[in-house]
Amino acid sequence: MFNITKKSIQWGQETLSLETGRVARQADGSVIATLGETSVMANVTYARAQKPGQDFFPLTVHYQERYYAAGKVPGGFFKREARPSEKETLTSRLIDRPIRPLFVEGFKNEVLVICTVLSHDLVNEPDMVAMIAASAALTISGVPFMGPIAACRVGFVEGEYVLNPECDDMHKLRENPEQRLDLVVAGTKDAVMMVESEAYELTEAEMLGAVKFAHDACQPVLDLIIDFAEVCAKEPFDFTPPDYTAILARVKTLGEDQMRAAFGIRDKQQRVTAISAARDAIMSQLTEDESSDPTLGTAMKKLEASILRGGIINGEPRIDGRDTKTVRPIVSETSVLPRTHGSSLFTRGETQSLCIATLGTGDDEQFIDALTGTSKQNFLLHYNFPPYSVGEVGRFGPPGRREIGHGKLAWRALQAVLPAATDFPYTIRIVSEITESNGSSSMATVCGGSLSMMDAGVPLKAPVAGVAMGLILEDDGRFAVLTDILGDEDHLGDMDFKVAGTENGITSLQMDIKVSGITVEIMEQALAQAKEGRLHILGEMSKALAAPSGFSQYAPKIETMQVPTDKIREVIGSGGKVIREIVEVSGAKVDINDDGVIKIASNDQEAIKKAYDMIYSIVAEPEVGKIYTGTVVKIVDFGAFVNFFGKRDGLVHVSQIANKRLNHPSDALKEGQEVKVKLLGFDDRGKVRLAMKMIDQETGEEIAESAE
Repeated sequence: MFNITKKSIQWGQETLSLETGRVARQADGSVIATLGETSVMANVTYARAQKPGQDFFPLTVHYQERYYAAGKVPGGFFKREARPSEKETLTSRLIDRPIRPLFVEGFKNEVLVICTVLSHDLVNEPDMVAMIAASAALTISGVPFMGPIAACRVGFVEGEYVLNPECDDMHKLRENPEQRLDLVVAGTKDAVMMVESEAYELTEAEMLGAVKFAHDACQPVLDLIIDFAEVCAKEPFDFTPPDYTAILARVKTLGEDQMRAAFGIRDKQQRVTAISAARDAIMSQLTEDESSDPTLGTAMKKLEASILRGGIINGEPRIDGRDTKTVRPIVSETSVLPRTHGSSLFTRGETQSLCIATLGTGDDEQFIDALTGTSKQNFLLHYNFPPYSVGEVGRFGPPGRREIGHGKLAWRALQAVLPAATDFPYTIRIVSEITESNGSSSMATVCGGSLSMMDAGVPLKAPVAGVAMGLILEDDGRFAVLTDILGDEDHLGDMDFKVAGTENGITSLQMDIKVSGITVEIMEQALAQAKEGRLHILGEMSKALAAPSGFSQYAPKIETMQVPTDKIREVIGSGGKVIREIVEVSGAKVDINDDGVIKIASNDQEAIKKAYDMIYSIVAEPEVGKIYTGTVVKIVDFGAFVNFFGKRDGLVHVSQIANKRLNHPSDALKEGQEVKVKLLGFDDRGKVRLAMKMIDQETGEEIAESAE
């Protein structure tokens, strides 16, 4: 019934296997990839014809985690997987980015890739397995795909690169100082296609070494996919790329001069208007048959690309007049909003980010439900890209894949310099509003986010800046690396290479390319240029703020205290009764974790002190010989009971009330009276013994001559 093909290799510490023919036999390509005991199923389907009038390549990648894979039931009210989590969205993008450039040029049939996590051993990350499964499924499906690709994850511990580190090693890197890198690389046999990383101030040489290490580690996987495909690949889809040479020549004849003049305009808005007018002028001169040519859109884009790229590769200035290494003019401002905890406006040319930092308490931490378990996150970064930022009308709604991806990139770049939670017990949220965009708004978010946190008084280890690098790569091997790319240079160029970091090293790196791979030489030059650009931007940022400023009066104040773990129950009380009382009486927020760390938060310092004292009185033990202020709660014949330390009572014997004989304690004391008492000790039965007679009741000082 089944025609099963299975191939395996030893890869690092685990066995990697690919299997097809058992499940999803109606898909064009179906592969289950397994590493250790982590299994991901990738299914590929594609349309046999292009939709009429479609001028783009409709590739969709979905990565989905099923909770059964880790033997869990999903959290939430509905108890089923619903909209994609942030991790699923990011992994979908991760898989999409290296495979998209490898489809044959001109292929515009719809392609759907669905990766489903079937099993997770909590050791091997499923995202890399999913990418390998998707690559294998595409390779055997018959779709015109110039792969395969392979991918792996690299860690960096004590100067050594680690292949596919375990999930636990990659979780919360900020709290694991030994592990300095989480790098994902995807590539073909000859070239690197995609890089994504979170790093802790690695040098350019260390980063490049990690990329080379990853690319070498991918080679046996590529060999495995090729061996696998030789046995079970389907017949290639009969596709002939459309020939657009004739229509391109016609378009050039009609409007090349006008288009070239339009690209010569320095101002973005004016340039966009002039390019649109040049397009309209070309369209108005075309015949009816030429206007309906399905390759017209491609030809028009090729004309625009040839004008923009040709000038740069021949050493001419870029469309805004810069050379290849110059960063656009930068203006950095802080404290731009009056009531926020920290704010900044970072402008680089025609790209602008308004960043706001908000400091919250432990209550504001985000719970993250994942296959590996539920965790809490105290650093959040949200990126918004409204249509007005590019002068357009368009979709406005919840964040899309792009916004989630750009936000995560900036998050990775910044979280490497955050203080430890023990030193700075706040939840930090940054929101980046992109108010203008013309190239690399994610890197503007890194710069603006860094400034807004310093404005809020967050003690960052160092400021962080980011810069986007571009590439023009010609067929004859000539290339130009561009610093701080414009929007046009991004979508008409061959690479988007984003590097963020401090003065000392790289904290995040992301590379996407549109060609079939780049060499180490190009990457080395891009990293060197990016360092120059990054240091320049850091210098410009320091003009606004060089170090963290004072705390906002509107931010909550937080004080931490450590209590013994066996006292936690006493602080919480039965059904939370004690902690509720502390919160109500003091007016402060109180958060207790399982380790006995208590965070007390309020805008009012008095409220914090009140809560602190109340908790202290519960958990602390009274000290013999120390003087306390107490209240008389009960008078009996032989003395008075005084509440002196939280809820602790002790007895002041009638002989210890005053330096004179009393007939009855009520001669000197009454219930509710505030008194100063000294703790003498504990009797044989553990009862507390107190004394008053050697204490000056006015000052609370011990009277030396009366001391016993």
